[in-house]
Amino acid sequence: MIKSKSQNPIQKKSTQSIKRLLQRKWLNVILALILTGLGAALTGILFKTGIHALEDYRSNLLASIPRWIVLPILGALGGLVSGSLIQNFAPAAKGAGVSHIIAFLRHKPVPMGLRVGIVKLFAGIIAIGSGFPLGPEGPAVQMGGSVAWKMAKWLKAPISFRRVIVAAGGGAGIAAIFSAPIGGFVYAIEELLNSARPVVLLLVVVTTFWADSCADVLQAIGLDQKAGGFVNNLGFQLERAYTPVIEFFPIDFLYLIFLGIILGLLAEMYCRYVLKMQVLGNKWFKNKTIERMSLSGLLLGTMYSIIPENFHNIEELQKIIVNESSSFTVAISIFFILFFASGLAAASGAPGGLFYPMLTLGGAIGLASGIGVETITGHVPTTYIFAGMGGFVAGCSRTPLTAMFLAFALTKNLLILKPLLITCIASFLTARIFNEHSIYERQITIEERELK
Repeated sequence: MIKSKSQNPIQKKSTQSIKRLLQRKWLNVILALILTGLGAALTGILFKTGIHALEDYRSNLLASIPRWIVLPILGALGGLVSGSLIQNFAPAAKGAGVSHIIAFLRHKPVPMGLRVGIVKLFAGIIAIGSGFPLGPEGPAVQMGGSVAWKMAKWLKAPISFRRVIVAAGGGAGIAAIFSAPIGGFVYAIEELLNSARPVVLLLVVVTTFWADSCADVLQAIGLDQKAGGFVNNLGFQLERAYTPVIEFFPIDFLYLIFLGIILGLLAEMYCRYVLKMQVLGNKWFKNKTIERMSLSGLLLGTMYSIIPENFHNIEELQKIIVNESSSFTVAISIFFILFFASGLAAASGAPGGLFYPMLTLGGAIGLASGIGVETITGHVPTTYIFAGMGGFVAGCSRTPLTAMFLAFALTKNLLILKPLLITCIASFLTARIFNEHSIYERQITIEERELK
């Protein structure tokens, strides 16, 4: 009760300062939000386009040169070039990007600015395109936050507004990458700001939905040839990554809770693995980002050269899982390979996000669990794959609502929301038993220890 009273005057003063800014410079604020959303959307689309181009180039090389030569060399070379960009131009561009924005919003002294975001963009394209199994959302979050920070400086805005617009920029990155404006909005509120003040909600929701709209337009004019959502003679269409047949029965409640418990345990194991690898990497390599990423790229390329080609691409793995074109053994194999590979890539400091690998890891466990339930009981749970995706993200990020909407964005099917929420909450509560902090918050703690 005492804490609540002490916080009210601060929150009230913060809200009033934002309202005064809106009254005095409303046109500038609107322009800042537009540019922030556009920056996040443009980064996301360019990132995905660049990755697709490098992946196509890698496929062409593999058609004529043995993969045991191509993959290790490309991995090491990608790590070398990406690491060089980071070490020489913007050391703050390494890692997922989400923890960087969170640290800023927790008033930590972290570098911000467009330079960090631009280096993150190009270094991330090179790293992921050369074989680091990470997602594009990290650079989009960091670029969105960087543009927002620049806009706040331009406005000479108070600290309270700077925090809001940077969080909105981060949420805009999520919205643009996953075509999930609600997910980006909820993430900015749930993880980045921990705020529910009406004026804050308004600013964040405008930015995230604008970013998603910008991403649609940029895709429509051809910046991302592999993106959907626009048909020339019909206009913009509801974009669904997958259209599964979903059925939900009362018995599924129990199955989904049990699935959530399993996912919470595995998600916490994943967090500890990634963090342990990060600690070891910091101990062995110190600030030698180039050597660290080059060696990681070489190891990842060597590993990929001795496993089936289907396991080389996260996007393809996700399609295999969702289309249920694999057995229990394959689903478990996908989980263990991606568990190890994405953890190694993240710990190397490679500029890429963890949400995409997390979704795929959760989907693999969901598929394996669904096959297990069908074998034992004869019941076929059609919600397990997407519930697994959301549940694993919830267990790692400690953001069950964001996780629910990210998984929902893949199908845009309202029926999936309730199963997703059940599993996400169960996973979130299970993971919190072991540690209340998300993987990103613990990454910040590790970095702070290293600086001391």
